[in-house]
Amino acid sequence: MNNLTHSKEYIIRTYEVDKNGDLRIITLFNIFQDMADEHAEKLGVGLTFCLKTGFAWVGSRYHIKINRLPKIHEKIKIKTWPSEQQKFGAVRDFAVVDKDENEIISASSLWVLINIERRRPVPLSENLPYFSIHKVRSLQTEFPKIPEIINAEKSVDFRVRYDDIDINNHVNNAVYPLWASEGVDIGFHADHSIAELEIEFKKEGLLGETISVETTMNAETSLHSVKCKEDGRELSRARIIWKQF
Repeated sequence: MNNLTHSKEYIIRTYEVDKNGDLRIITLFNIFQDMADEHAEKLGVGLTFCLKTGFAWVGSRYHIKINRLPKIHEKIKIKTWPSEQQKFGAVRDFAVVDKDENEIISASSLWVLINIERRRPVPLSENLPYFSIHKVRSLQTEFPKIPEIINAEKSVDFRVRYDDIDINNHVNNAVYPLWASEGVDIGFHADHSIAELEIEFKKEGLLGETISVETTMNAETSLHSVKCKEDGRELSRARIIWKQF
């Protein structure tokens, strides 16, 4: 592998799995964030670069396809690389493979480079003129628009906990897919797992806010809108395709 790709082995720990012994979705997102941070730092565009320049990488979209989730104590390898450059950001892909190099999870994510003080995107070509990509896609996606929920069938409320807040002083992106998945009925969730997930991050959630997850179902596809109840702003929007165990 060249320096445009980054890989790391993980052994799934007992506290990283759900009641079925499968890797938790929130942990999968945390691993992806960790891998993206490590690789960006190696490429010279990570946290050290951002602290010097006043920039920040903001995760905007994820599209993930899951053949199966890793099991407790299973050894896996995560691979990641920047796969496409856009005007204000870049696409980063991920692949999760098992011990036999079978790809069990494919993912693509969209990241935007912003000026922290102005809270505005900045052009990549002007600020990172030597940014390079590895033109291979783990998941071929254009991040299709996730429909707005007009009439929610169900609504579940949460309180933003202190533990949900990350180093940027807002709700960590890994929390939103967890909240979205909690929007379906417990009985349905008990005998289904996520086969495909698309999520868009729209606004920042803050400590102490009340969160409402609005959900509609169509067969085994669920749509979710994560909103702040205090002011009604939409924080995130997700589409999940489920499969029965």
